[in-house]
Amino acid sequence: MQTIFVMVKCDLGKAYEVADEAVQSVEQVSEVYSTSGQYDLLMKCYLAQDADIGRFVTDSIQTLAGVRDTFTLIAFKAFA
Repeated sequence: MQTIFVMVKCDLGKAYEVADEAVQSVEQVSEVYSTSGQYDLLMKCYLAQDADIGRFVTDSIQTLAGVRDTFTLIAFKAFA
């Protein structure tokens, strides 16, 4: 299992709708946080180890209604 974080910039006034849709329709999204700054949401996603991260983001996150831009962070457990 690999963990990624996707920062999402939404159309104005659409952050709540995007967050709700992500949680309801994208199985790999485990948590969504509202953030302040350049991006509106931070999504924590768990993907299979062999999953294509770029394809997941472009097919499952960027296609949600109201998503304007994304920035992906790949995380790994640095300490055992």
